[in-house]
Amino acid sequence: MNDNINFDRRKLLGGALIAAAAAALPDGAKATDPSDRVVKAAGERRSVMGLTKPKMKKVRFGVIGLGERGGSLVKTMLPIEGAEITAVCDIYAPALEKSVGLIEKTTGKRPAAITGSDEAYKELIDRKDVDAVIIATPWEWHVPMALYSINAGKETFVEVPAATSIEDCWKLVEASEARQVNCMMMENCCYGRSEMMVLNMVRAGLFGELTHGEAAYIHNLRYKLKDFIGEGKWRPEWYTKRRANTYPTHGLGPIAQYMNINRGDRFDYLVSMSSPALGWNAYAQREFPADSYRRKQHFVMGDMNTSIIQTALGRTILLQHDLSTPRQYSRLNLIQGVKGAFAGFPDRIAIDNGGDEFEWTTDLSSFKDKYDSALWKNLEQQMKASPDAHGGMDFVMLWRIVYCLRNGLPLDQNVYDAAAWSVAFDLTEQSVRDRSRPKDFPDFTSGLWKSMPPLSI
Repeated sequence: MNDNINFDRRKLLGGALIAAAAAALPDGAKATDPSDRVVKAAGERRSVMGLTKPKMKKVRFGVIGLGERGGSLVKTMLPIEGAEITAVCDIYAPALEKSVGLIEKTTGKRPAAITGSDEAYKELIDRKDVDAVIIATPWEWHVPMALYSINAGKETFVEVPAATSIEDCWKLVEASEARQVNCMMMENCCYGRSEMMVLNMVRAGLFGELTHGEAAYIHNLRYKLKDFIGEGKWRPEWYTKRRANTYPTHGLGPIAQYMNINRGDRFDYLVSMSSPALGWNAYAQREFPADSYRRKQHFVMGDMNTSIIQTALGRTILLQHDLSTPRQYSRLNLIQGVKGAFAGFPDRIAIDNGGDEFEWTTDLSSFKDKYDSALWKNLEQQMKASPDAHGGMDFVMLWRIVYCLRNGLPLDQNVYDAAAWSVAFDLTEQSVRDRSRPKDFPDFTSGLWKSMPPLSI
């Protein structure tokens, strides 16, 4: 393990974190070096683990970023009881007007429409009729927008990944703790029906003590290169700069919840390696004319990034990322223990019933009868009136956020989850560039993971 590199990185990080924390503290308060927090007693910290806020009769949302993702979230949220979208913001006028028109048509109320400069989002966040902010913008804007929202005292919801560097993950944690405000990364895959069913299975002990999980984001997105207006305008640029797993959380979030990461266990370190970067470059050469900007781009992100995570309790997690290979979509979603295993895409299960030979069972009807998510079953009819782009998981996620805020309950995900799941972006890059040497996960909870109860279902 390259301890010198990790130590130096923490030393360099310290000054920036102190400044970020100091900016969010009340006048006269003194920020402490984050490295000192590791050895502090849990009772001395202003943790946001299990944070609850006063009940809200209605949750008034402001949405920043109304492209393919943000526009879909607006549409999905409109029928949810207790949610109101009071303001929206985007610098692209057609997207802004589309969402404004939809909200007005559905509710009879026209939300504030904010546009103009790149800083226009601050006007939305500063509004008194906005309680919670959803950030669905290009990745480079996630942290600055989230920090502004947190420091304004707004409940903050950020699309994935929440941050793309260790430094920025720490900034979110420090700001959330200092202001005692929720900062939740909206990892919607945690709300998938299969994922929630498997969480029930794990908690019931169906697989016994857990030993290993597998997570992935395998999704052929080469067609995004043909989109010069929406996501395709900015997302491929990351693939010309970062040789890493740039989208770790979709597969990793559910596995982290099965394993009680940050609530009894934590990610300890990872090793990572990437295959050659061929797929995106070959697609650009095939699909675009010789003078096209796309053919001039040089993509460095490996076609497949494979990482192995070890947890503090010794469990292992395979984590993969592939956006360019022509193969079927998969998040793997495999979890195994001493009594059996579950794997997704397609869903299948194997349970030790006393024999010596095992095969995958693909007829899960009896398991679904027993372990299906009550939340999904209760919301099924409402979902039909509000179909979303991800088969229902967006609706369940947004409904649950609103329910928790209206009832003064802790959110299912917190800033520590956002940081721990997102930081794999940076750590995989570090490991790939350092001949796959191990890289340590920061303990964003500063030891609190040891005493935290598992996420309630």
